[in-house]
Amino acid sequence: MVSLLIWTLHVNEKNQSRFGDFQLQGFAQIEDYNICLFIIFLLTYLLTVSGNMLIIFIVRYHVHLHTPMYFFITNLALLEIWYISTTVPKLLSILVTNDNRISFYWCFAQLYQFHGLGMTECALLAVMSFDRYMAICNPLRYTSIMNERMCKQLALLCWAYGFMAATIPLMFTITVPFCGLYIDHYFCDLAPLLSLACISTSLNNTVNGSVIGFATMFNFLFILIMYINIIFSILRMRSNTGRSRAFSTCSSHITVVVLFYSTAFTVYASPKGLHSVNYDKMFALVYAMFTPLLNPIIYSLRNKEVKIALKKVIKIVCTNSEIH
Repeated sequence: MVSLLIWTLHVNEKNQSRFGDFQLQGFAQIEDYNICLFIIFLLTYLLTVSGNMLIIFIVRYHVHLHTPMYFFITNLALLEIWYISTTVPKLLSILVTNDNRISFYWCFAQLYQFHGLGMTECALLAVMSFDRYMAICNPLRYTSIMNERMCKQLALLCWAYGFMAATIPLMFTITVPFCGLYIDHYFCDLAPLLSLACISTSLNNTVNGSVIGFATMFNFLFILIMYINIIFSILRMRSNTGRSRAFSTCSSHITVVVLFYSTAFTVYASPKGLHSVNYDKMFALVYAMFTPLLNPIIYSLRNKEVKIALKKVIKIVCTNSEIH
């Protein structure tokens, strides 16, 4: 796969040398508010990174959180840090310096990382639904099936699947000859890049749409099937306490799935209208910036175990500060 990427970049050296750099338009229509946007996006970025790092730290250093569910949550937290770091630092740089140039190679590296992480997240959310299915529908076999080795293999499969699938839209985009350099977005995405092509991109759009559509819809349908089985299992429970406990273990995951897929479907599956570019930018901010921010909040504030662990961390920090 690496050799294929290197070959593709070599083939496109002429294309790169023709323009040198792309120009990201960002939010040029509201550039008078650049300072306000910079502050908002910077705070969001810092809160997202610190919040997700806190979840990783809490799960790592609290033994009672060493369960399959929290193992996948730490993978998701790591992904969200990488996800937001792919696009936001460059956006912050544009807002401060007004230098909207992005190199040919970094543009496609950003495109590859963004879609690789997006498809990895789809797979992780599907695996997390499978984990909830096993915990609720097969509780007696849960520990033996969802052991440490199985969890690591499933997580590795998600990461490999996401980044291998992302090579296909990358190849079908990077080989296109470009006749323009102004990308009407704040990062390098498929549709804005292909709109600069000198040739017809119907085949590229079809292949890219098929790969991304399969990656999202397959995992989304898998999640639906898992939760249909979970709902039937919960309804068969006789104890109201058992029902509420089962629902509470799924509520955080369901909330994240709804946030991620609703915004992603809005951008990639909705019909393109007259103002679709501006709307796409707004919705892209939601799933690329604000969803990673909300994930640690959802998994911490709605989870008693995480809140208890967080209180212990705060207590230890406060005790150490008083000693010093």
